[in-house]
Amino acid sequence: MRKYVILISICSCLLSFGQSKTNLFLKPSDTLNKPRRNALVISQSSLAALTLVGLNQLWYADFERSKFRTTNDNSQWLQMDKLGHVYASYQLGRLGAESLNWAGVSEKDQLIYGATLGLSFLTAVEVFDGFSQEWGFSWGDMLANAGGTVLYVGQGLLWKEQRIALKYSFSNTDFAPLNPNKLGNGLTEEFLKDYNGQTYWLRFNLNSFLKTNFIPNWLNLALGYGANGMLTGKDDNLLFPNQDRYRQFYLSFDIDLTRIKTNSNLLKTLFSIFNTIKVPIPTLEFNGKNDLKAYYIYF
Repeated sequence: MRKYVILISICSCLLSFGQSKTNLFLKPSDTLNKPRRNALVISQSSLAALTLVGLNQLWYADFERSKFRTTNDNSQWLQMDKLGHVYASYQLGRLGAESLNWAGVSEKDQLIYGATLGLSFLTAVEVFDGFSQEWGFSWGDMLANAGGTVLYVGQGLLWKEQRIALKYSFSNTDFAPLNPNKLGNGLTEEFLKDYNGQTYWLRFNLNSFLKTNFIPNWLNLALGYGANGMLTGKDDNLLFPNQDRYRQFYLSFDIDLTRIKTNSNLLKTLFSIFNTIKVPIPTLEFNGKNDLKAYYIYF
């Protein structure tokens, strides 16, 4: 989850870069704009390098180093952490590709150099984990990272559009106060660390598949996954007795903000930023306790 937090912060910072600029500045270039491309390469490389150095000095320095080792954490958190890796890799890859599109880079190079940004950065962080006694290199994390990149790149090659995308939503829970060291202390930390309140969504653009004239282009079907009752990564009844861990599955609709027509490049930029979050809409929940719940509005 730590890596996911860092990546989402990077995504937000980079996407926010052009918000205050003019409509002309935000318009993607029709041809290769070398100054834009060079500025992106330098800024993204510098930011990634500084982030890795900062992690090494400020985060990993607090934990014992070790020889490179691997760990199997695939059973932890009911796989919510793995979905976080898929989501982070996908969104950072999307950011890389869209920023290169703004610079007028070819579609092929957008996929090769832009969409692999998330995988490259996450791989470096995973190697750092491999030299930490606290975590270790996780092949499960690497597979999840690759999955997010493949989801983006594969659709670009197959359809030249993102018919399927990943989104995120969150609502605070009563679990974080019971174990704030793991789940966060306060809403800001809980938003990033409390897996009980997180939902990851796979949304499908209906018109991209059905090719109808009566379904709005921005309307999507959304399938969500969450989990509840978790105070630690695994069942730990010695420290936290009576944990009631179960999975949650959701059915809902969603809005693809990037498919809302507008001539404003500023609005397009804002829509791209907020398109990482699922729009609150009535939702059905099916869960591991054989319950069916309906929400008027689900966050």
